[in-house]
Formats: sequence, C-alpha cells, structure tokens
Amino acid sequence: MEQRKAQRFDMKLPFELIRGGSVPVAGETRNVSSAGVLFHAQAKLRIGETVEYVITLPATSGRNGTSRLRCIGKVVRFADDTAVAATLERYEFVR
Repeated sequence: MEQRKAQRFDMKLPFELIRGGSVPVAGETRNVSSAGVLFHAQAKLRIGETVEYVITLPATSGRNGTSRLRCIGKVVRFADDTAVAATLERYEFVR
C-alpha cells in the first residue's frame, strides 16, 4: 500500500523550471500536493539537487488573471524519461 505525506491531485498546469541566470525551462505538472510536485520538463537534473520552479494557477471565478506560485524544493525521484518528482519546501505567490 502506497503511503504519502499528502494527497496528490492530478493537475496539468503550466510549469517553469528556473535555472540560475538562464532562460526558464517550460513544462507541465502531472500532479501536485502540499508536499511536492511531479512535472514534465526537458532538463538535466540530479537526485538531491535544489530546484526553483513556478506553477501557474488558473484564474478563479470573480478574479481576473492567473496566479503564479514560486517554489523551492529538491529533486527526489524520476518517474520516467521526462517526469521529475520534487519536494515543495518553500513557496510564495508572485505577480
């Protein structure tokens, strides 16, 4: 039986991997939880590497525009050739 820290939600959301000083790498989330994210992005990463990423959340009724969630975490595993699981250790909403 699989035991996770937090419930995962299947959500395909726009994702950007921020690489120090270079152009962000665009991707898409596969699932999201309060403890982390599984995403697709064409980037070379290592287990244990600290990553910064931004998830774009859709607009909600009564509010214009999207919200962006800037996160810091660590790579914890690879699900396949392009799927990466990372923790969510810190976050902030950005404009």
